[in-house]
Amino acid sequence: MGIALAGGVTMLLEMKGVEMGGLSTLPFLVAPLGASAVLVFCVPASPLAQPWSVIGGNMISAIVGLSMGHLLGNPWLAASTGVGLAIAAMSLTRSLHPPGGACALLYALGATGEQHWGIGYLVPLALNLIFLFQVGWLYNNLTGHPWPHHAPKVQHKAPDPYSREDIETLLAEWDEVLDVDVDDLDAFVQALLKRGRKA
Repeated sequence: MGIALAGGVTMLLEMKGVEMGGLSTLPFLVAPLGASAVLVFCVPASPLAQPWSVIGGNMISAIVGLSMGHLLGNPWLAASTGVGLAIAAMSLTRSLHPPGGACALLYALGATGEQHWGIGYLVPLALNLIFLFQVGWLYNNLTGHPWPHHAPKVQHKAPDPYSREDIETLLAEWDEVLDVDVDDLDAFVQALLKRGRKA
């Protein structure tokens, strides 16, 4: 439904634009949207699947890829530089979203290809993301998975075997990126400890 709405409405709007003298070569669906849909509908609690990550990560990466394509001209150089810079940009803006890497690649190649994509090619992506967001918000909230995701409130009762800072310290020592929020980890361990106490 998310892809159908995103593609259908974008196609209708583009057809209306063509009638008014707009571009006729714009895609009505942008491929990385499929990967975004997997995250939005299957793992809505993931930090990588939150609305800012989905919209910001894809749009920022597409802009970076498009810019590198126009700046560098060479497909190989623009694609590799675009993806690397997009990852950096998503990290800095806290909008990390794996399909963003695909957006950077797609737009870098589009800018250096025969159609020589311009800024107008960001419009279908923006429309796709708006409608995917709307269906994702509706579906997740109706099925009991609040989106944007908020970790359950945790009340620590003394004496506690650990603190939130302990979790953050351990994660820093591991030096690995886990696809789960610190608050969710905290809530999980607290629920586990309560279950153990009942037993």
